[in-house]
Amino acid sequence: MSKLDDARKEINLVDEEMLKLFERRMQAVKQVAEYKKENNLPIFDASREQALTEKNISMLKNKSLEEYYRIFFEGVLNSSKAFQKEFIK
Repeated sequence: MSKLDDARKEINLVDEEMLKLFERRMQAVKQVAEYKKENNLPIFDASREQALTEKNISMLKNKSLEEYYRIFFEGVLNSSKAFQKEFIK
């Protein structure tokens, strides 16, 4: 196998793990949406998002990836809000 094949194999393995974690996260998001619906709370909580983003960035070992992690995590948060919005409809 070439280095490229090895790297792609590793990416595939990581993607499989991320998929499992994504599904687990979205199950928790559903529980949050249920609570928000029952208690008439808004989907978007700016202070929670800011705190969560900063907490996660502080745990980032490779600080040169901070910009890319922000982009990645923003997508995760946007997916979570869209899922909540659809669930609460």
